[in-house]
Amino acid sequence: MPTDPLGSALLISARNAIAARFGLPPKAVTSVPELSAPGASFVTLTQNGQLRGCIGSLEAERPLATDVAENAFAAAFRDWRFPPLSEQELPRTRVEVSLLTPTEPFPVDSEEEALTRLRPGIDGLILRCGRHRATFLPQVWESLPEPRKFMAQLKLKAGLAADFWDPEIRLARYGVRKWKET
Repeated sequence: MPTDPLGSALLISARNAIAARFGLPPKAVTSVPELSAPGASFVTLTQNGQLRGCIGSLEAERPLATDVAENAFAAAFRDWRFPPLSEQELPRTRVEVSLLTPTEPFPVDSEEEALTRLRPGIDGLILRCGRHRATFLPQVWESLPEPRKFMAQLKLKAGLAADFWDPEIRLARYGVRKWKET
């Protein structure tokens, strides 16, 4: 568990939101001022280092505590890629909370320009093109450290071809502060 109060509060809040589904008693959350301020977060669940759910918000539209709790619940029970989390899985599930910085436009004239300007390990990236949209948190760089592969997989996630590029593509980037259960 992290030693800073915000990280601890976010991780406990996320786990409490999941545990409540099974009728388990909540753990006490230390009051931290940031919890009531608007915040955008992603909650990632893993088991044995493998993804088990990930849901989040890109814009700060509700109090951070609410955002984390609702994203944790959705990651556990509504991520279409996985069956709903069972109570038996909960003890072996690790929670990670990412607090997003505000997104900033990342205008580029070409994919090559985007690839040279991306900051591996730092940038989270949002890709939009027409009705297609996808994001990768900065943590995805751990498994896709090469910018070209990172971008190709992001396009695939958005439902586009890996080699697709169009002048209508819009990119935005963001950073995160993250905390993870051990």
